Amino acid sequence: METIVDRCAFLDVHRDTVMACARTSDGSSGRREEVSQFGATTSQLLLLADWLVERRITLVGMEATGVYWKPVHWVLEDAVDEVWVINARHMRNVPGRKTDVADSQWGAQLLEHGLVRPSFIPPKPFRQLRDLTRYRRVVIEERGRESQRLHKVLEDAGIKLSSVTSKVLTKSGRDMIDALIAGQRDPAVLAEMAQRRMRSKIPQLHDALAGRFDEHHALMCKAMLARIDQADVTINELGDAIDALLDPYEAAVTLLVTIPGVARRTAQVILAEIGADMSRFPTAGHLASWAGMCPGNNESAGKHRSGTTRHGSKWLRIALIEAAHAAARTKNTYLAAQYARLKAKRGPSRASVAVGHSILVIAWNLLSTGETYNDLGGDYFENRRNSPARQRRLVAQLEAMGHHVTLAPAA
Repeated sequence: METIVDRCAFLDVHRDTVMACARTSDGSSGRREEVSQFGATTSQLLLLADWLVERRITLVGMEATGVYWKPVHWVLEDAVDEVWVINARHMRNVPGRKTDVADSQWGAQLLEHGLVRPSFIPPKPFRQLRDLTRYRRVVIEERGRESQRLHKVLEDAGIKLSSVTSKVLTKSGRDMIDALIAGQRDPAVLAEMAQRRMRSKIPQLHDALAGRFDEHHALMCKAMLARIDQADVTINELGDAIDALLDPYEAAVTLLVTIPGVARRTAQVILAEIGADMSRFPTAGHLASWAGMCPGNNESAGKHRSGTTRHGSKWLRIALIEAAHAAARTKNTYLAAQYARLKAKRGPSRASVAVGHSILVIAWNLLSTGETYNDLGGDYFENRRNSPARQRRLVAQLEAMGHHVTLAPAA
């Protein structure tokens, strides 16, 4: 088999050890193979980098094993020309040969023959953005869970605030809960804390706030509100850090928020996950395939089986699905029309994935060209269905069946 990479090495990375196998030319027509084991501490990784440089290795590959590959990659990316992180599913070894040495040797052979492809590793600023946006998502979800726990405690105490207002933690709702924690139990006094539009619901609040809230409930609510407040502080701090990192890419954020359903926070997640340089993805289809937002191919013996979407970035997928649901609620837009059309045929889940795919394709085009989004309109599919080209095609089909067709406009 042809040798594509003359000097390469593969690393079998674990938590505490790194098994390295280097394959180079032996000066004649053969190949030289060297295997060595290193630790996973920074000092040992620097020794590994020196070991690779001594052998003039130009390409290093490793499996994406949990988070253990990250410190290895960060040390080696400044010492070696190319460092590839490879999907572990593409590295299957021959059964019965599962050892660290055998795995590193097998990976090195795949590398030198060009039989594996690298995963997309974004530049350092976008790696930091990923960490921040992903952690912000985790904190937001935890805040939501804590809010649900607060609702349960209020329901247990007979405080039916959620039956009167759709959101408990509004300014008025928070004042009422704080007063309950402080010892106020009079429903009339609590109801008078309602502000603005909620004041029209004061009669209902009198009844909803007459519960059996006691010191036990006060302790629980106080602890939960403290966690919610801390989550709000953390979310704001992370948001400020994300804005600072994205300041050089503000033009890209501005382009993305022109897409229906894409808010600023969603645009930040999209940029963090795919980067701002679209040259990494030759076409929008390549980006959609990498993100797992398009059907896969599964054909054998002429039969097409289920082509479910492949695994991609779950963080990007969540953001795109949420954007699709938001776009579905917009008025007179192409994405809303696409969602309604597909929902009737394939159901809401597949419709949201398809619209999320469209949003990703639009994002690729906007970031590639720098042009603003131009919506096709909510009547796009209706116009296409009634187009002259479709009319001619239907007439041709009838004539092919032996009919003479004469068209006349309807009254």
